Amino acid sequence: MGLDRRQFVLFAAALAAQGPTVARAQDATPAAPSSSLGWSDPLDATDKINVAATVAPISSIVRNIGGDRIQLRGVVPDGTNSHTFEPAPSDAKILGNADIIFVNGLNLELPTLELAEANMKEGAEIVALGDQTVTPEEWVYDFSFPKEDGDPNPHLWTNIPFAKRYAEIVASSLSERDPENSDYFAENLARFSAVLDRLDAAAIVAVQTIPEQNRKLLTYHDSWAYFAPHVGLTVIGAAQPSDFSEPSPREIAGLIEQIRAEGVPAIFGSEVFASDVLEQIASEAGAAYIDQLRDDDPPGDPGAPEHTYLGMMLKNFNLLIPALGGNVDALAGIEPWDTWVPSAS
Repeated sequence: MGLDRRQFVLFAAALAAQGPTVARAQDATPAAPSSSLGWSDPLDATDKINVAATVAPISSIVRNIGGDRIQLRGVVPDGTNSHTFEPAPSDAKILGNADIIFVNGLNLELPTLELAEANMKEGAEIVALGDQTVTPEEWVYDFSFPKEDGDPNPHLWTNIPFAKRYAEIVASSLSERDPENSDYFAENLARFSAVLDRLDAAAIVAVQTIPEQNRKLLTYHDSWAYFAPHVGLTVIGAAQPSDFSEPSPREIAGLIEQIRAEGVPAIFGSEVFASDVLEQIASEAGAAYIDQLRDDDPPGDPGAPEHTYLGMMLKNFNLLIPALGGNVDALAGIEPWDTWVPSAS
């Protein structure tokens, strides 16, 4: 039997209070990535599974499960518009070398997917994580992804339970390909899942500290359609049209009017999609403008401990919740670094 929201908030508060116990999943010193993107291994000859992944959050999730028992290459650079990214010819070598290619699916990375399908080696597989996480009945269509265009909002990973599901699919796929290391993948999954569960519970508790009238989310890029209802927020709009252009003067005027009418204290720009017009909208509407919300660009320099999926979500919560009038005390003690343990340990 499922929990209603009140029961779940009480459960979340109890789980968040278990910080010292659950945090043991992060007691190990984080492994420092070494590539220019922070995720990729060199294309050397190896007996490990060759894995390719698309956007940085997926690469980070894959690394947390595969650890150093896989050879991982990221294709879409951090901070790149994954909707319009055109892979270079050199990416064909990465994709053609891969035994498994993890993509989000839901029509997010179509040019990369087409290149992968054209260059796959015999026996390789493409695993679309989003397609295995939600059913068509659960797809969300909204401001930037209208139903008449046919493509649902693909940003599942900003909702932590969906990211956990991604990790479970990754662990299963890697174990099928390399059963000798299945215990290692399962142990990494358990550590990563424990921290995701704690982060999810703490985020829900933190959102409850936002005054109820402020629990409204207006962003530039529409990446939070699955995240918001799960934690108790309502997405009231997105400034970026579905064709990824700047909003028209009429749309700008409508957004300003909407922000004033809703009494929204802050609106959120994107680290990836820079927008002077959103700052203008915030100024004219009397709202604060926060321009560093991230959906696929982990914070910090490549190789830094916080340059991870966990680091990205913590950064978002620490920006978003205080700007709407809440506090992030429930997030205390949750570290941003990866949880996988190197084999040498």
